Parts: sequence; C-alpha cells; structure tokens
Amino acid sequence: MHIETAKKTVNRSRKEVFEFLTDIKNFERLMPENLNKFEVLDEETFKFALSGMPEIVLRTKEKHPFNKIVLGAASDKLPFTLTATLEEINSSSCEVQLSFQGEFNAMMAMMVKGPITSFMDTLSNNMEVIAQ
Repeated sequence: MHIETAKKTVNRSRKEVFEFLTDIKNFERLMPENLNKFEVLDEETFKFALSGMPEIVLRTKEKHPFNKIVLGAASDKLPFTLTATLEEINSSSCEVQLSFQGEFNAMMAMMVKGPITSFMDTLSNNMEVIAQ
C-alpha cells in the first residue's frame, strides 16, 4: 500500500527542515491532537499512540542529508516506512512530501488506509510549526 501527501511548502531552508525532522523528539510537535502518548526511546527511535490505535514504534532507517529521511516500523509484524522528501524552492523555503509504504494484506489495507491517510495529512499540515 502506498500513500502520498500533497507537497507542503515550509518557510525554512531545506537544511533546517532536515535537521528538524532528524531530531526525532520534534515529531511530537507534528502529531495529531488525539495523541495519547509520545516517548523518545533513543536518538533514532520513538513510540507514540493515538486515541483508538495501538502503540507504534518508529525508528530512523535512512538519512540522506537535506534530501530525504526514512522512518520505519521497529517491528517486523507490520512492516512499513514513512519517508519525508525535501525539495529546495530557494534558500529560505522548501517543499516537503510525505509518503507511506506498507506491506499489508487486502483486508488490513482496507482497514488502515483511511486512518493512515488522515495521520499523514495531519503530519504534513503541521509542518508549518517548523517555520515558527
């Protein structure tokens, strides 16, 4: 299953946005309002829970300086990745696009597509906090 958000313009340099997103404690600021739990486990790993959903543990899998950050599920039970791709507009702004790639059976994909799409849209819309 593949889900992409629309590109979001952030009024910060690509370097600043990359540094914000690679500091995983900053993801708490991007989370939806229905966040029940957010805990940094180490420099590369955090877990969170939203109302009505199980806890999810994400770990940094790849960092391509100033271009791309890939987070992935820490568990192999539900393998997926969340990728942020950054494109420079000019020296003081960039575009961020989030994409989700998961390996789910058809029934699971049908159940999680809506909530994941909503979650991704919220993360994308909350990117404006980086500019503050």
